[in-house]
Amino acid sequence: MRIGELARRAGTEVDTVRYYEKSGLLPPPPRAENGYRAYGQRHLEALAFIRHCRELDMPLADVKRLLDFVTHPEADCGDINQLIDDQLGRVRERLRSVQALERQLVALRAQCDEHRSARECGILHELVAASHQEECACHR
Repeated sequence: MRIGELARRAGTEVDTVRYYEKSGLLPPPPRAENGYRAYGQRHLEALAFIRHCRELDMPLADVKRLLDFVTHPEADCGDINQLIDDQLGRVRERLRSVQALERQLVALRAQCDEHRSARECGILHELVAASHQEECACHR
């Protein structure tokens, strides 16, 4: 199949396929007599694997390592476990960061609990104060 069909069947963009090829994530396809790349089922499967890993927000370097394990099934899976543990750590850190952001927004929202003019809005006052390097309610 040609690159457009591969991309369509995998639910991705042609540029993404090219990028994964250049990055060494997808094996280079053979060329047909007319010079076009001829992608096969293994390319489609590799692309689906990469896409799934990316949906899990795994860095491309980790995806590449996982693909290496796919091609070397005799290798010890301890490193695979560590890759997932590391990803869990990154996700948990992001969750803590998002929760801190939520607390800041709740504190900011508490500065204005009724409809007023923008001149009297506690939220705007806090944001302007922060822009002047003053302490804001969301950072107290």
